[in-house]
Parts: sequence; C-alpha cells; structure tokens
Amino acid sequence: MRLLKRAFRALLLAPLALFLLFEEWGWEPLAAGFAALGRLPWWGQLERLIARLPPWAALLVFGLPVLALLPVKLLALYLFGGGHAALGLGLLIAAKVSGTAVAARLFQLTHPALMQLKWFARLYTPWKIWKDRMLAQVRSSWLWRRVGQLKLQVKERVKIWRLRLAAAFKSAGS
Repeated sequence: MRLLKRAFRALLLAPLALFLLFEEWGWEPLAAGFAALGRLPWWGQLERLIARLPPWAALLVFGLPVLALLPVKLLALYLFGGGHAALGLGLLIAAKVSGTAVAARLFQLTHPALMQLKWFARLYTPWKIWKDRMLAQVRSSWLWRRVGQLKLQVKERVKIWRLRLAAAFKSAGS
C-alpha cells in the first residue's frame, strides 16, 4: 500500500514538477532579457513607475499578463479544434514563453509592494518554501544530474565545433 501511495504521489507531482522546472528554467533568463529593455529611456521610466506602485496597483499590473494572454490561449485551443495542431502548439508555446518573460520581470518590479499585502505574503512564503524543496528534490535526482552531465558534454562539443568552424573559415579566407 505504501509503494502504491508513493507511486500515485509521484504520478500526481510529475506534471507539477515539470511546470516548476519550466518556470525555474525560464524565469531568470527571460526576466534578465526583459530587464535589458530597461536601458531604453522610456522603458526604464515605465519600470521605475511600476516599481513605485502601491500594493494593490502592483497586484493589478502583475496580473495583467495572465488576463492579456487568455484570448491568445483560447485562440490556440480554437486552432487545435480546427485541426491546426502545429499552429496551435506554436502559439501556445509563444504565449507561455512571452507570458513568463513579462510575468517574471513584473514580479521582480512589484515583489516588494506585493509582499506588503498580508494575504499575499502569507501565501507566497509557504509556496516559495515548498517550490524550493520540490526543485531541490528534482535537482538531486539521478535523471537531473545525468541530464546536466549531457548538457555540459553538448556545450563542450558545440564549443569545439565552433572553434573548428572558425578556424576553417579563417584558413579558407587566407
């Protein structure tokens, strides 16, 4: 019975773990990419304005990407239903990536104001602890470590390939 319970729990948590890993993988790089726009004068001014919002306005601004992407996701479902699976999937992936980028940057800007909302801080703190614990479990798994090793090997091979390619172009141009 205990083994069955563990298998059922793993089955239920697997999709959630994958979702968390996507968010974790995409959150920081996408937020950093979006933050680079802050070098544009008008964009930086907009970010400073968002960072100074009071808590409830910050919550509204943080929630906007979710609401804005809802019609796009519904369109993706419509495309799936109409037999355009590739187009629907592409739209869904683009919406997820762009939504994550915007949400990540907005969260960075609004986090201090959001934490002033008692109910938000009360919900966020245990969520963050739970999420970090889940990610630590996944990262300590054999599969995660093996994928990390493969990723390093691929990076090394790509680096070698690029160096060889650059050398070949250099010698061909001489």
